[in-house]
Amino acid sequence: MVFTSSIPTRTRAARRQPGLGIPRGALIAAEILVPLALLATWWFASAGSSNAFFPPLQTILERLIAVAQTPKFWLDVGSSLGNLLLSFALASALGVLLGAALGLVRPLAWFVEPTVHFFRAIPPVALVPIFVSLIGFGNETRIISITLAALFPVLISTIDGIRGADETLGMVSRVYRLGWADRVFAVTLPAASPRILSGMQVGLITAFVVMIASEMLGSSTGLGAWTLLAQQSFAIADMWAGILTLGVIGYATTALFTLLRRSVLRWYIASQQQEKNL
Repeated sequence: MVFTSSIPTRTRAARRQPGLGIPRGALIAAEILVPLALLATWWFASAGSSNAFFPPLQTILERLIAVAQTPKFWLDVGSSLGNLLLSFALASALGVLLGAALGLVRPLAWFVEPTVHFFRAIPPVALVPIFVSLIGFGNETRIISITLAALFPVLISTIDGIRGADETLGMVSRVYRLGWADRVFAVTLPAASPRILSGMQVGLITAFVVMIASEMLGSSTGLGAWTLLAQQSFAIADMWAGILTLGVIGYATTALFTLLRRSVLRWYIASQQQEKNL
């Protein structure tokens, strides 16, 4: 009988997979340094710009610091973030509930899924004028538009996650005679959580895009409306400051959700890593 060590096997597997062996600190440093390098390139490339539509980055940052000292700017930031977070929370809750129902009850899915896929095929931004025509330009219009835009990625990922769950888990839960609620909330949904959270991340990005579009269409509050008003008033530096602020907020919200997703799925990431090392 020949005994072999698992260490060379793991080493060969690690060599075959790109990206392994890079220290985590180096990846974090790269994630920080690359945006700083882009900003530095932008700074020097625009330093001597005389183009009215492409002002120097220094001018843009000076305007951003100036407008950040006004209450109106923070009211717009608060309005945008409030609509984004509220709509995303509603979309996540509705998406998981409806997705769980459609994933568990197949006859219900046969009737509802064609309608779901029809509305999913419509670009989310195209829904904004419809709700403006039906409801008006109020804040409720923006919340409904953002919620529906973010709903479908969560809904579809929940359905796929539940249907793609390991059938062994269902058989084990029946062997232990778990109740219906225990099987759903303690077995099925945790097993589908990787796909659900991936859909929620896509829904967050979609919600952010529709948030900006809804504010630019007939709204007087929010960063989208503020940026559009600056462009229409030929306050180009203010327009660039608004775009830069939106980029920072979009990056920050996505990064925070990624950290939350990794924290919730720590067990799943560890199990995947163990399988790769075998």
